[in-house]
Amino acid sequence: MRNSSPLLATLLLAIALPGHAADLTAQLTQFFKARDPQHAAGMTVVIRTPKEQWPSCETPELQLPGNSRQWGNLSIAANCAQNRRFLQVQIQVTGQYLVASRQVTRGSALDPNDFRMETGRLDELPPRALFDSSSVVDAIALRDIPPGQAVTASMLRQPWRVKAGQNVMVVASGNGFNASSEGRALNNASAAQMVRVRMGNGQVVSGRVDADGNILISL
Repeated sequence: MRNSSPLLATLLLAIALPGHAADLTAQLTQFFKARDPQHAAGMTVVIRTPKEQWPSCETPELQLPGNSRQWGNLSIAANCAQNRRFLQVQIQVTGQYLVASRQVTRGSALDPNDFRMETGRLDELPPRALFDSSSVVDAIALRDIPPGQAVTASMLRQPWRVKAGQNVMVVASGNGFNASSEGRALNNASAAQMVRVRMGNGQVVSGRVDADGNILISL
């Protein structure tokens, strides 16, 4: 009877593990779905860490580093009181993303007909992939994009709102203060980007381009 104790303990552990696995997977799934509710419906969480390295408590405190990516292979801390374990998980997400519907030539101005939506694994896409067509309207292609290619932000740029050498209006504002003066832009910039401007007195200032092409400076 005494010799059967280790065997009994092993059997009990084997019986308990499936329930523990289901509970931990459910907790991780709930955690990541709450983190990204927009893609919760198409999300699956796969635990890559072997079961013998999982936390021992039933409801570990889950914590991600602040700079973690949204999907794909991640490391998450699972804390049981003073005992911390790191779990390797894969966050699989299925959803829609933007692809080229026809050959796009470098330097061409784009319109929504150049693209279409496709459904697939978002976690397997390249960094900065685009998920809607609003960001490509009036954009300029920075490279050739073949049909079916997933589109990323690095492939496009917004049209220049201000060009180097152009005369621009600089608007400076502060607490109860507002003044404007003309200067000459020193670099190209899209709306919301920073641009350097040489003023009439030779001074160089930096400000952000607004939708009207004015350069805004906060004092």
